[in-house]
Amino acid sequence: MIATAVWPRVVGDRGGAVLLGMLAVLAIAVPVLNLAVPPSSPFHLSTYVLTLIGKYLCYAMLALAVDLIWGFCGILSLGHAAFFALGGYAMGMYLMRQIGTRGVYGNPVLPDFMVFLNWKELPWFWLGFDQFWFAVVMIVLVPAALAFVFGWLAFRSRVTGVYLSIMTQALSYALMLAFFRNDMGFGGNNGFTDFKEILGFDVQQDTTRVVLLVTTALALGASYCACRAIVGSRAGRVVRAIRDAESRTRFLGYRVESYKLWLFVFSAIMAGVAGALYVPQVGIINPGEFEPINSIEVVIWVAVGGRGTLYGAVAGAVLVNYAKTYFTGAFPEVWLYALGALFVLVTVFLPRGVVGLVPARAAK
Repeated sequence: MIATAVWPRVVGDRGGAVLLGMLAVLAIAVPVLNLAVPPSSPFHLSTYVLTLIGKYLCYAMLALAVDLIWGFCGILSLGHAAFFALGGYAMGMYLMRQIGTRGVYGNPVLPDFMVFLNWKELPWFWLGFDQFWFAVVMIVLVPAALAFVFGWLAFRSRVTGVYLSIMTQALSYALMLAFFRNDMGFGGNNGFTDFKEILGFDVQQDTTRVVLLVTTALALGASYCACRAIVGSRAGRVVRAIRDAESRTRFLGYRVESYKLWLFVFSAIMAGVAGALYVPQVGIINPGEFEPINSIEVVIWVAVGGRGTLYGAVAGAVLVNYAKTYFTGAFPEVWLYALGALFVLVTVFLPRGVVGLVPARAAK
């Protein structure tokens, strides 16, 4: 009954239906092109392209999380990379515990960087990460807990606008500085890498990479459905009212802080899951993922794709990151200028993003 009630909201817009259809095609075509088509064929999908697609899908999920709070509630977060990185570190801790005696130093318990730094025993906050289920709980719980504490303090104090954006950016920067320290127990500047297996399967095998990519596509589709169901519900209408007139919504008797808080926490969980799926596919996680510039780039993805559309955020993430991959290889010295120019041009001439180029009647 719940699915029957939610489904019309999810696919009621044509953009969402196209997105879900493309994800379904991707989940079917990628395994065939990578595993069934021989490498000599021009239709073969290489491991490199497979990894790129998986990374783009993770970034799309992160952009979706930002669009949910910025496009529909007016919360401009410049620190969502922090939740993405925390989810990635939680997954990385599990993957590091799976290395065991196959590490450089052959220690069955301590990761290589701890042996190198003369750590004698595993820190208490690493306990339990040898179990996948515990890592999954932490992937959800850690970003959610941080978002809840930060959001409760900020929204309760009625911090809004640019001040909230600066605070989220400061949060991300503070975490980056903390994770750079070797004595934090998270690998310092180098972070985590050299992963061996996940759930007993070799992470370097194409079959494992295909499963991870399909899982990411399914997670992105499920996240889109959840977001579309939220914004189409009664709570979603209240959230949009908060975006358009927060003081008036509060005057009508709605607990504005509660709506903003639960939406912020849900968005952080989505970002954390995206980070967790990102790490085994890319093969590394380090403090650089906390950098404020990463969060700013996510905002650019959403703006370029189309703020407040959900599927536009996904499109923007894929388009900008594909352009980044191309230009950093062909014209590395002009990429940042191209990114800045793209943001300015879209802001001035395409305030609704690239999806705004599609006629409104066709987008519904």
